[in-house]
Amino acid sequence: MPWSPELADGRQPSRNATGPIPFYDGILGVNPDALLGSWAGEPDVDDPRSGHVVGVAACTTWVKHTREWLIGAGAVVRPVHLIVTASRTVEEVALDLTLDGVRRELPVALVGERRGDGRLTAVRVYHSLWPLTGGHEVRHPLLARDPTLTMPDVVGDYQRALAAGNLDGILASYEDGAVVREPAGGEYAYTGKDALRRIYTLQFADGLGIPLEHCTLTDDGRACAVEYNAVRWGAVTIPAQAGIAVYQRGDSGKLAFARIYDDVAPPPASDSSTQRAVAP
Repeated sequence: MPWSPELADGRQPSRNATGPIPFYDGILGVNPDALLGSWAGEPDVDDPRSGHVVGVAACTTWVKHTREWLIGAGAVVRPVHLIVTASRTVEEVALDLTLDGVRRELPVALVGERRGDGRLTAVRVYHSLWPLTGGHEVRHPLLARDPTLTMPDVVGDYQRALAAGNLDGILASYEDGAVVREPAGGEYAYTGKDALRRIYTLQFADGLGIPLEHCTLTDDGRACAVEYNAVRWGAVTIPAQAGIAVYQRGDSGKLAFARIYDDVAPPPASDSSTQRAVAP
């Protein structure tokens, strides 16, 4: 995901076209002009660092600048998870980058919208700016709420508990050894019920929950990705902003992993000691 395998002629010789080309493999290893063949129409990319990039010229420039940035930072791309459905792909990776002499992890989720023939109609890139700049930036909604969406099984249980600030309901949705990773990655990952109890207690500090506006649902049975708009944290209305969370089910049917990709900062009163008090 999301680049088409027939772009082999545009690749560097060391890469083999055996299937859809991962996002950053394409950025790093395929001629930017060749990548244009993956689009059904006008390229359309939304990226936290560059904003909304539309059109052939703008997208080609964006690919070149992104490649330069990745190479300059000595980027290593680590695959994390992949969800593929008939019309959408969600690819998760972790980028290891050297910035200002410091090696950092940047978790990234990439959503590719596709036509029936596999060609792209839109790509949405999600990650926090915290690992890059040490700060958050409001990212306005990319999508509108879809009132027809129904959250399935344990994902629905989790979302209802999150919206209500129901700590017991949250913990019941996770396996005993479940892992929750915040958008900042690195040390901001928590394993096991005791750790999850601590971080969700912080999250629900004022006794209220975090309701989300659900925009898309991508589910292959093993994992479920939910694009959303965050609009409230507890009692505080926050600027509406875009994000995605991936919920990976374990053998028990409960959640084994939750990985969040947004740049939402908690209201100051809810978290005075850390950069975040967990994510949706």
